[in-house]
Amino acid sequence: MAAVTAVEGIVDAHHHLWDLSVRDQAWITGERLAPLRRDFSLADLEPEAKAAGVTATVLVQTVTVAAETPEFLALAAGSDLVAGVVGWTDLTDPAVADRLAALRELPGGERLVGIRHQVQGEPDPRWLLRPDVLRGLRAVADAGLVYDLVVLPHQLPAATRAASLVPELVFVLDHLGKPLVAEGATQPWGEDVRSLAARPNTVCKLSGMVTEADWDTWTTADLAPYAATVLDAFGPGRLMFGSDWPVCRLAASYAEVVDTARVLTGELAEAERREVFSGTARRVYGL
Repeated sequence: MAAVTAVEGIVDAHHHLWDLSVRDQAWITGERLAPLRRDFSLADLEPEAKAAGVTATVLVQTVTVAAETPEFLALAAGSDLVAGVVGWTDLTDPAVADRLAALRELPGGERLVGIRHQVQGEPDPRWLLRPDVLRGLRAVADAGLVYDLVVLPHQLPAATRAASLVPELVFVLDHLGKPLVAEGATQPWGEDVRSLAARPNTVCKLSGMVTEADWDTWTTADLAPYAATVLDAFGPGRLMFGSDWPVCRLAASYAEVVDTARVLTGELAEAERREVFSGTARRVYGL
């Protein structure tokens, strides 16, 4: 493998923050997730990001609660690190366009770059294709925002169809579509993610892999087939790095996630690696 050099000015295109005194994170349940049942603030992230060479980040929603996005926007407005926010609003709301416009008028509203919904939790695998959802997705495009896809592998076909039906919207696939890394399964995920990548209005985040692997025993080699698939399918110009901090802490430190991504992209030319670690996120999110 070629020598892996540091990339200056990294953009971390995917991380979270939460304050349990403000809002419970109901998804943090059970003994395995117990390390996440504490507050994670910008003050916690900043030294880790700085040490890893990260100079800008995208803060991503965690819960389907309307109040969270204004809080994130206000936080971004006072931060030199958070350059963009992927928030939440109800896509099925007939007034979704007005809701998006109202968010843009809030303090920090200019840092709203995208919208996300926890599609992975929807029992209907074709939720993205519901007429009210498609209407909402078109409103997101009309607002000049992108749409982050947090889906499970079986939901990828619907995501691909949605990308075809709303070609004016850029869809950003979070966490590679959550392939079953711990099981070593590459299909049908591989074929489905390539079908999504065949749509020119799609982008993928090189994120979330360590927590889809075995948290205690994963190696970079375990992740390599999945990273190679999305690199080949999307290309560096449609791939962006994200840490998924603090969720990544279940399996790896912030520094380990960054270093692993460097190794997984070690065969790329320097200009291509700059795309993955900075250029794609800046361009897609308009940072």
